[in-house]
Amino acid sequence: MRFLLILAAVLQLQAPAEYDHVFFDNSLIPTDWFYSEVASEGGSYVYNIRKRLPVTDDEFFTGGNALLLQTNDAKDGHWKVTLRFPEWRGKDRIADGSTLFMYIKPGSASKVVDLPYVAFDRSFHVDASKYATRIGQQGWYKVEIPLTDLMGDNIDVSLLKNLHLMQRLNDGRERTFYLDQVEILSNKYPVCKVHSLSTRAENYERHTDVFFHPVDDPGARYVALYRSADGGKTYRQVAIQDPTAGIITDYHGKPGVQLHYLAAVLDGHYEVVTVSKPMLVESRYMTDEELLTMVQRASIRYAWEGAEPISGLSLENKPGRRHMVATGASGWGIMAIISGVEEGYIPRKAAAERMEQIVGFLEKAETFHGAYPHFIDATTGKVEPFFGMRDNGADLVETSFLFAGLLTARNYFTKGAEQKRIADRITRLWERIEWDWFRQTPGSPYLYWHWSPDQEWVINHKLIGWNETMITYLLAIASPTHGVPAEMYYSGWASQSDYAKEYRSGWGETHDGETYSNGQTFYGVPLEVGVNCGGPLFFTHFSFMGLNPHGLRDRYCSDYYENLRNITLINYRYCLNNPNNRVGYGPECWGLNVCENPWGSYGAYEAVPHHEDGTMTPSGALGAFPYLPEEAMTALKNYYRNYGKWLWREYGFYDSFHLGEGWTSNIWMGLDQGAIPVMIENYRKGTIWKYFGMDKDVQRMRREVFEP
Repeated sequence: MRFLLILAAVLQLQAPAEYDHVFFDNSLIPTDWFYSEVASEGGSYVYNIRKRLPVTDDEFFTGGNALLLQTNDAKDGHWKVTLRFPEWRGKDRIADGSTLFMYIKPGSASKVVDLPYVAFDRSFHVDASKYATRIGQQGWYKVEIPLTDLMGDNIDVSLLKNLHLMQRLNDGRERTFYLDQVEILSNKYPVCKVHSLSTRAENYERHTDVFFHPVDDPGARYVALYRSADGGKTYRQVAIQDPTAGIITDYHGKPGVQLHYLAAVLDGHYEVVTVSKPMLVESRYMTDEELLTMVQRASIRYAWEGAEPISGLSLENKPGRRHMVATGASGWGIMAIISGVEEGYIPRKAAAERMEQIVGFLEKAETFHGAYPHFIDATTGKVEPFFGMRDNGADLVETSFLFAGLLTARNYFTKGAEQKRIADRITRLWERIEWDWFRQTPGSPYLYWHWSPDQEWVINHKLIGWNETMITYLLAIASPTHGVPAEMYYSGWASQSDYAKEYRSGWGETHDGETYSNGQTFYGVPLEVGVNCGGPLFFTHFSFMGLNPHGLRDRYCSDYYENLRNITLINYRYCLNNPNNRVGYGPECWGLNVCENPWGSYGAYEAVPHHEDGTMTPSGALGAFPYLPEEAMTALKNYYRNYGKWLWREYGFYDSFHLGEGWTSNIWMGLDQGAIPVMIENYRKGTIWKYFGMDKDVQRMRREVFEP
């Protein structure tokens, strides 16, 4: 075990860097920078909002905002501002650098010679003014501090997580500085050799998407977007983007206007290398149906344009590890691609070619008794134990999510011999999964979530409902080659054993639903099945992305569609009732679900006061279109029209936000970005329900498990 942990650490160190060491480039929230802390004592003071540095778009070096540092440097006081390195899921392969860069502009009554001290934790303090050089004609200075001046020769750049700006002068004067592009980089820039940039623009009610050919040049720092509202006479930089992304979004917030855009490649000195041709767009108010199409298409883009390039499968999150495929999210991604074909967004031929790429990768990828791991390194096809070395083998739940998508594709791609070959290859993958192996012992009433090739059943997690794993039991029963008895639906998923009751009451912290049946009423809504108030809303999404719940019933539930609708309605009414007085909760902001939170962890939130902390995710309401379409549309319009400035970008809505904390996630999660367009498609046409339900093995399973 010790050797495996050491090996994992070595491999992590050898992994290529994927992200620069940036403390600040732009803030999504336009008021204050979440990753900052302000402290002062004596007569000194730093202007702050919630003890954080304010954000301003009055001045900036790169579009569209900068940090505002306004201080009073009292004789008897001291102040300190800390900029924390923003971290998120999978942002763990950070480039080394030799130099701390900051771009600073003094306010009208301030001078560059008055800049503060700069330091890291346990480093020397240096006078930033001694490292400042004037650049351009707009009053900006580049502060360029060698890390050796701060840390000496013994530098581990990965440990530099907190950057401190501290009062240097004590003359009682007030000072103002604008700070932008605070980052640790190499001081040697490759020459950018890009000579042209082809672009096209698509405009919507309040935002514009500009597509460009991805720039794969080590000398390209960003692609910048410039907007003109005066007929192309003057342009202002409004956004910057990773040059390999291929798309950049400007949320301008203005329906009914004409706008001109330019895009440009910036080099390591932030100098313009090449500029696109101008693009003219005109925004207009959109109908509810048009807004729904807009959201669906942007979310599909995550699985289509945003897919991992080697495998064609979905990433765990973007931005995140650039080649870490998430198998469960890829199942939803396959369904999203099919939805895109049905909505005319993706050509069927192109979708079939992508499926060939996906199946070809899966045929060679590492499996364990036919089941796939949660995460796969697409560069090797091997398991990537992102959650630790105990999770270095099969993940049966994620495998079931993946194959819910693949079985849908098996029944969708049937036109012509070429597409039928795709279906045949999917069948071979499907039939090699040893679902029965995951009983752990031949007579076990349960399926188990994980299996490790060197630690076997070390995680030892039995699958017991109510949660997202119903589909795992159903596909295990559906398997024509390594199936489990249909009775395991009742002995495992809906088990009545003492162990199962304790399991449910343990995570639910209540006896309501400990027998799988519930029977209670919450906010005037009866609940037949489910623990506590029914759980996070992904319980109503994941097993029912392909499985049509209408009319589905068993010994404990008379109609799963009605039960799922009631769980959703309880969640909605909880947010209206808002017992914890969370900022924003109400008819336009609802849908407690699983998501990233402001404190760097991943929370599964539900309609219980002690099971939610104010974090909201758009996927909760937007995945609920089949259940509460009017309420979901109300939330969609609020998220786009009122929150879009900080919540909407290239792949649709970011994963989550917390209005009380002034925070929004800056990532998209593959599972959530897949659930949104698929559930919208099921609401609109029932497409995914149709093609998953057509599968012959699924049909046999339904007859064996559910009541007529």
